[in-house]
Amino acid sequence: MKYYRTLLKPKNLKLTHKIISLITFVIATIFNLNAQGTSVKESPSPNRIKIDGVSAVIGDYVILDSDIDKTIVEMESQGMSTKNITRCELLGKLMEDKLYAHHAIQDSLEISDQEVYDYVDQSIAYFTEQLGSIEKVLEFYKKPNELAFRDELFQINKIQKLSSMMQSKIVEDVEITPEEVRQFFQSIPESELPTFGTELEISQIVLMPEVSKEETERLVNQLKSFKADVEEKGLSFASKAILYSQDPGSRSNGGKYTLQRKKPRMVKEFRDIAFSMQEGEVSEPFKTDFGWHILTVDKIRGQEIDVRHILLTPKADTKRLEDAKKVLDTIRKRLLDEEFTFEVAAYQFSSEKETRLNGGAIINPSTGDKRFELTKMDPVLYNQIRDLKEGEISVPLLDEDRSGLKKYKIIKNHQPF
Repeated sequence: MKYYRTLLKPKNLKLTHKIISLITFVIATIFNLNAQGTSVKESPSPNRIKIDGVSAVIGDYVILDSDIDKTIVEMESQGMSTKNITRCELLGKLMEDKLYAHHAIQDSLEISDQEVYDYVDQSIAYFTEQLGSIEKVLEFYKKPNELAFRDELFQINKIQKLSSMMQSKIVEDVEITPEEVRQFFQSIPESELPTFGTELEISQIVLMPEVSKEETERLVNQLKSFKADVEEKGLSFASKAILYSQDPGSRSNGGKYTLQRKKPRMVKEFRDIAFSMQEGEVSEPFKTDFGWHILTVDKIRGQEIDVRHILLTPKADTKRLEDAKKVLDTIRKRLLDEEFTFEVAAYQFSSEKETRLNGGAIINPSTGDKRFELTKMDPVLYNQIRDLKEGEISVPLLDEDRSGLKKYKIIKNHQPF
């Protein structure tokens, strides 16, 4: 089978036996299951209805028929074509992943649960940003609730990471020569060569215009009036959020979010206020980088709470915005004159906490690293970066987030297109 064609030269026979045994076990099990599946189809029982069944058992991992169906549904929900993919091929991939994960556990390879939880948090944050709210994410992926979705993502990602670790361990002692690599790639038909999208790294310096005292007072007083309407007049907090909140991710569902103590979500100021309150209590107005908020706690369930909030963002002062642009013009000129590096400038001048301590580097929410693939980049960011050459710094760009908060920024491209 061409799936397992390789040019690896193991240093020891034990490693070779391990690889062969893994592959042989997978292939034999798949053919055995296919034979069983054929016999069932040839002599169906009219009195029995199959609800689910075990397709394979790999150590402690059980693969059900429904897991194959679920994989097909998830692939289609992500826009992937399943027309030319057979159930046998999907089963083979599931078995391969779980086989590697099983041997990773047997060989005492460890991965921190917290590391997996962090990756799940990043994934959900990315999905939410793309679709607008966690409810839309759950609807898109056909999941009953956020907790079930998180648990499923946790299991999937843990198996994938264990599988990856085991594969790395298997090949860590393998040696190949440059000539073998050259011959291998020359043997691949041109039609089968993989296509890789262009990747780049992006850094930015962001300047938020200073908010006037009058604008701050306006926002705080408006939020205080909402608080009084809820507490004194009995009006609905959710209705207020739908009508007035400027948070596009929660406005449509009455400002609702679900928070967990051990799985950070939202900025620290927001979490600190939320976990210090009792059910039904409405907070005083408080500030974050996104604007001014009030929030209320709907339900406390141990380490998990349901909250609602109203966000108001300050209106941009034209003069202060222009002042921010002028400052960035000066910073850009000094960068071009090589008075200091982009990383130093980001740390000293940027208003964005998420990137200033990282030298201005933007983190890709879908991968957790600094690299972005052009074809998968956010369209707004792509339009801002597409004309920049390697190492080039943009002129100040006016940027507006989904809540309406305006700021200026300069961007640097670290990789060639």
